[in-house]
Amino acid sequence: MVNPHTPDTTLSDRARRAVDLATRAGRRLGLRADEPRVLHDVFNVLVHLAPDPVVVRVPSLALMPYDELVAKQRRELDVTGWLADRGVPVVGPSPLVPREPVEIDGTSLTFWEFVTETDRLADLPQDDPEAMQRRFAEQTGWAAELHRQLADYPGELPVLAPLVPAIGSALEALRKEPQTLTTADLDRAEAEYAALEALVRDLPARFPGARLQALHGDSPAYNVLRTAEGHRFSDFEDATRGPVEWDLTLVGPLGVEAYERAGGTVDRALLHVMEGARLLQTVSALSVAPRMPELGPMLEPMVAMWRDRAPLTADLPDGGAPTSL
Repeated sequence: MVNPHTPDTTLSDRARRAVDLATRAGRRLGLRADEPRVLHDVFNVLVHLAPDPVVVRVPSLALMPYDELVAKQRRELDVTGWLADRGVPVVGPSPLVPREPVEIDGTSLTFWEFVTETDRLADLPQDDPEAMQRRFAEQTGWAAELHRQLADYPGELPVLAPLVPAIGSALEALRKEPQTLTTADLDRAEAEYAALEALVRDLPARFPGARLQALHGDSPAYNVLRTAEGHRFSDFEDATRGPVEWDLTLVGPLGVEAYERAGGTVDRALLHVMEGARLLQTVSALSVAPRMPELGPMLEPMVAMWRDRAPLTADLPDGGAPTSL
């Protein structure tokens, strides 16, 4: 618990700044914000404005121009607000403030419901990978109903926005500061991105059975909170249109099976391509490492997986699961 008038030396500089911004913005909107506390501190800082049941998401890194950030936040508020209004289990926009991004000191904040999490992932035995797999498989099964609800979303969303143009901008930055990537890595990444651009421009032609619909955008199975009242999907920051397979990347065979048992359908060939795209996205995230040095070591296992995988290309082989686009 953090008193805004007494700096907490255990917090990072970005977290202290986030507490200040969230507290001032919350009070401007009529919230008490007497006992703000930091819940999460990575790409975003989440600040609970206790005693009110409100959590403020404060971007801690400028990953895109301000106007693009606000547009992205509006999409997230619209999608989650629409779902919440329909009774879908999501962490929705706070009903105590308007459903709008809030500007303060050149930063745009969003305000969300506070949810008490139970049965946390951290409570599982950390030396039991099978328990982790069962957890994510169950949560992937829940995503089938989320997708059924999202299929009716009437709003406009860009197609696969987390991939195009986001990866391209990140790769441009990596050419200037390559981090752990070699010249060969960067050449490969740029070739894969060109193939992804072609896919996104004409995905139905490449995969005629693909269903383009509203998606969570960042793996709902990994962004769900368990509460005493049931599960709640959260963090729709990357809400986008695309095939459901994009939301199912890296959930593993057990997750895919759980999704299908829950009534979802999966194109294995398209999932294979989307998983390659997810790994490329992870590689591109190294562009953030100069501003968040702790991120580099976290991403290295995924970068190694990308290097070990056959490159994505613009050609599809005849039959079978593709190893390319």
